Amino acid sequence: MTENEDAEDLTHTTREGDVQMVDVGDKPDSERRAVAAGEISLRESTVGAIRADEVGKGDVLATARIGAIQAVKHTWETIPMCHGIPITNVEVGFELREDRIDCEVAVETTGKTGCEMEALEGVTTGLNVVWDMVKAIEKEDEGGYPETEIGNVRVLDKEKRALE
Repeated sequence: MTENEDAEDLTHTTREGDVQMVDVGDKPDSERRAVAAGEISLRESTVGAIRADEVGKGDVLATARIGAIQAVKHTWETIPMCHGIPITNVEVGFELREDRIDCEVAVETTGKTGCEMEALEGVTTGLNVVWDMVKAIEKEDEGGYPETEIGNVRVLDKEKRALE
């Protein structure tokens, strides 16, 4: 590919290299759904404290669920060139493992553009809220978090159905 062909393939960049928002005005509305997932590695004792609702800051997963939903609704404010879309449904799930928590966020919309960025924002914020809620018990005496890690964030599924 030539340099011009590369620039033409980039939807958020003009031929001159200026950043732009993609024009979706002529696209038909459709039902869209995206599912994203990720995980946070924690000490086994921290997962046990979450499971037993013994974390001093409160209910970790309920707070993380609220954070994830808020993040979905505000994605357009934090991701440059992301369209504000009408969110019709958000589902947030957590699964406690021995040494980690898995998070999955499903987002639905009816509109002209997809919702995978919203699902990803929900996952990463939900996991960040978990970290914030447990940081006092995860932190070592030296102040670090050697066993705490957010990772494996990915889109699991993306669907688009024409409106009937």
